[in-house]
Amino acid sequence: MPGLIRGVARTAVVAGTATAVSNRVSRRQGERWQTQQEDEWQAQQAQAPPPPPAPAAPAAPQKSTVDELKELAELKQQGILTDEELAAQKAKILAA
Repeated sequence: MPGLIRGVARTAVVAGTATAVSNRVSRRQGERWQTQQEDEWQAQQAQAPPPPPAPAAPAAPQKSTVDELKELAELKQQGILTDEELAAQKAKILAA
């Protein structure tokens, strides 16, 4: 009977050791695969082309010189602009 108990105990120790080693190997492989996947993901992100630039806002429609001068004349008639201010603004518009 002591030989039987010794054999069972030995088997239990061997099985326990094998299980512990197997678990440790599985854990290490999982960590390695995780690291490898992260490295691959980072490499893909580094190689990804940058997003396209946002489209430029449309330019405001340009007023014609005649329209700008008409607006100035209306402001002068309303009393908002003085003769000097009107002359200065007209000079700016015509110089452009």
